[in-house]
Amino acid sequence: MATAVSVLPAQQLAALNDAYRKAIARKRLKATLAVAVFCAALLIAALGAEVNLRTLFTYFGNFVSYFDRILTLDSGGRVWTNPAEWLWGWKKWLKLLGETLLISYVGTLIGAVLAFALNFFAAENTSPSPWLRFGVRRLLEFARTVPGIVFALIFVIAFGLGPMAGVLAIAIHSTGALGKLFAEIVENADMKPVEGIRSTGASWLSCMRFAVLPQVVAGYASYALLRFEINVREASVMGFVGAGGIGQELVVAIRKFYYSDVSAILVMIIVTVFIIDISTGWLRARLFGKEARR
Repeated sequence: MATAVSVLPAQQLAALNDAYRKAIARKRLKATLAVAVFCAALLIAALGAEVNLRTLFTYFGNFVSYFDRILTLDSGGRVWTNPAEWLWGWKKWLKLLGETLLISYVGTLIGAVLAFALNFFAAENTSPSPWLRFGVRRLLEFARTVPGIVFALIFVIAFGLGPMAGVLAIAIHSTGALGKLFAEIVENADMKPVEGIRSTGASWLSCMRFAVLPQVVAGYASYALLRFEINVREASVMGFVGAGGIGQELVVAIRKFYYSDVSAILVMIIVTVFIIDISTGWLRARLFGKEARR
C-alpha cells in the first residue's frame, strides 16, 4: 500500500511536466508562426511599396552628403565656427517662427472649441440620438482623415497665401482628432452622476454640464495641449504650400540651395519644438497629478 502511494505522485509529476513541455512547445510554435507571418507581410508590403534595398544603399551617400553640405558655410567652414554668419537671418526667422506658433495656437484653440461642442453628440453614452451620433462621427472622421496639408493647399487656393490658410487647416484637422479623443473620454465617464441629475428632471445640457464635464475636463486639457505640440510641427510644414509661418522660408532655402540657412532654420524649429514638448508635458503632468509623472 505504501508503494502505491509513493508511485502515484511521481506519475502525476511526470504528467504535469509533459503537459508543461507541450504548452511551451505550442507557445513557441505560435510565436514562430506569428514572426513568420509578420515577416512575410512586411516583405509583401515592401515589394508593393517598391522599397529597393539596392537603391537605398547605393544612394545613401547622397543623404549623408546633404547633411554635410547644410552644416557647411559658404566660406567653407563648419556652421558652429561662425554662428554670426550661420544665423545671419535670425530676426526674420524668429518672427516667422512666432507666426508659426500663433497659427498653431489659434488653430488648436478653434479646433478644441469645436471638438468640445461636438464630442457629446459623438459619444455613445451621451448622444441624444443614434442618427445624430452617426452624422457627427462621420463629420469628425472626414475632418481628421484628410491630411492637414491638403486642407492648407485648398485654403491657399481659395483665400490666397498667408497664415489664414494654415489656421483654418489646423482648426479643421484638430476638430476631427480632438473630437474623437474627447468622445472616447466621455464614453469612459461614470454615468451614475448623470442618472442622479436626470432623476431630478434636469435637461440634457445640465446633465452634461454638471455630471459629465467635471469628470472629463482634465483629459480635455491634456489632449488639447498634446494636439498643440503636434500642430506646431504641422504648421512648420504647411508653409511649404504657402500657408504662412517658418515653412515658407525653409522651402525657399531648400529650393535655392541655401544649405547653411536650411540647417539654421531646422535648428530653430527643433529647439522650439523641444521647449514646447517639455512645457506642455509638465502642464499635462500637473493636470493629472503625481500618477502622471511616474
